[in-house]
Amino acid sequence: MTATMHDVRSPWSGEVVGSVPVAGPQDVERALEQAAAAVAAMRRLPAHERSDILYRAADAVERDEAELARTITAEQGKHTVEARAEAGRIAGIVRLCAEEAGRLEGRVLALDVAPAGVGRLAYTRREPTGVVVAITPFNYPAILVIHKIAPALAAGNPVIVKPAGATPLTARFLVERLQGAGLPDDALQCLVGPGASVGPALCADDRVRKVSFTGSEPVGHAIARAAGAKRLTCELGSNAALVVLDDADLDRAAGAIAFSAYTNAGQNCVSTQRVLVAQTMRDELVDRLIALVDRLRPGDPSDPETDLAPLIDEREAERVIAWIAEAADAGADVIRGGARDRALVEPGVILDPPITARVWRDELFGPAVSIRSFEHDDEALDWANATRFGLAMSVCTRDIDRALRFAHGLRAGLVHVNPEVGATWRVDTMPWGGFGASGFGKEGVRDAVTDMTEEKLVVVHPGEA
Repeated sequence: MTATMHDVRSPWSGEVVGSVPVAGPQDVERALEQAAAAVAAMRRLPAHERSDILYRAADAVERDEAELARTITAEQGKHTVEARAEAGRIAGIVRLCAEEAGRLEGRVLALDVAPAGVGRLAYTRREPTGVVVAITPFNYPAILVIHKIAPALAAGNPVIVKPAGATPLTARFLVERLQGAGLPDDALQCLVGPGASVGPALCADDRVRKVSFTGSEPVGHAIARAAGAKRLTCELGSNAALVVLDDADLDRAAGAIAFSAYTNAGQNCVSTQRVLVAQTMRDELVDRLIALVDRLRPGDPSDPETDLAPLIDEREAERVIAWIAEAADAGADVIRGGARDRALVEPGVILDPPITARVWRDELFGPAVSIRSFEHDDEALDWANATRFGLAMSVCTRDIDRALRFAHGLRAGLVHVNPEVGATWRVDTMPWGGFGASGFGKEGVRDAVTDMTEEKLVVVHPGEA
């Protein structure tokens, strides 16, 4: 039977940049059978062999890094500087996972805290959890794939990855390098297909022990319902706030907003979307931000001069423009943005949107930032936390006491104090995950590897005297 093929198109030109086979029900079942059969082979791999495989895969990715960057630009639309930056992180993440394979340590328990425990030895060990399903989005098609599959392999698990339909070529590139590094047969598989059918079929299957998902809030809820009683990590929506207090370095704050809000066309789960600025500083901050926004060069992502790329498709561009127009109709002052050319959306700056406007309330996932002012610190803290999301927030101030008050008071899994690039700053060893509607569970190399294992307790009892 000839497989149905899915054409992958450039968000910029609409041209076909590659094709991949679409998985049907039989393909899903075959992948699950093969992954389940690979559990034993992966469990038999000692830590040093898992590390060696990952180190070889990292070398292969590094050799082909330029090809990976071109693939990211072609299918995701990320401009060349950002695509190279993403591609440049992948080998390092794989090497970090290779190191973590040898750090799966247990604990020795002091059983003699109870009389019955005297003379007995108890310790724990980390063991692979079993088949892992990784479901990934389009916005960082290399980083978000490798942050799931490499930790799973380091922990000794077989993995099935289902990348976003818009960006499967990057995932296949990474899977091929890992497969070629010496993994057991079927220990790593890639399935491309409709999220509404392939995703639930994978997540609901009893042979799957762990699901790791990054994507939208509604899809995360659907995956959680389908998965049932399994280990589950979900990074869902966000609406990141950046608070600028009245003693902040305004140039630094404006730079952080401009970088975070427009990088990857705002398609970033920790992109600055809401800015809360002290009333006395608002006009100065806006002037500095506008100067930076006006320097952005939108256009063809393959052009080295471009630094604002298109959204993933025209439908998303239409949605972003509609949300901005809705805010304007409700009384907001749209001082930049509000228009598009196909999937390319002008960078937006929106003043005083109503708190009920979607650009303020929901996850925009586009290149625009909304700004409101406040009079008192208490007000800023309350407004920043007035969201169902809680992935990332930032505060800018020169006062250590105020910095710590906001760092401890902001309800988010990640809080940055005086960031140069907003909450988008990341080191790949950091624990990564949010509060509230932003999901549950942590990624980041060590946390992900640990979460893809299970803890076994061993108790050694003495023989008869």
